[in-house]
Amino acid sequence: MGKYTPLRMFLLDQGRETVPMTFSEIERLLGESLPASKQYPAWWSNNPSNNPMTREWLAAGYRTEQVDVTAGKLVFRRALMPEPIDEGATGQRSRNRIFGCMKGTLTVLPGVDLTGSADPEWGKVYGNG
Repeated sequence: MGKYTPLRMFLLDQGRETVPMTFSEIERLLGESLPASKQYPAWWSNNPSNNPMTREWLAAGYRTEQVDVTAGKLVFRRALMPEPIDEGATGQRSRNRIFGCMKGTLTVLPGVDLTGSADPEWGKVYGNG
């Protein structure tokens, strides 16, 4: 168990949309002081490569917001869960993960045949036209 795992376990047990906490409360929960870098807002960013503690609150499904390093407090807000990807009957992913982020970005106009040749002249090159 990592030294920041108690924070993840605490957040998982909350079941609330927001969990306001002070830095002191987090330190009591961990049983040790936070590093000196807690004084920098960037330390509390939601970038998973930021620091080991960040990965713990992200793993619990929360993101930080309203970070006030002067007052020593912040709010953990439940993150929106991504839309599940259909894994089909085989249990294998039927689509690449990037597919979901592209949803709704392309509109096919009525009368457009996506299976047809993009350039009818191209078929002549191969003797198909």
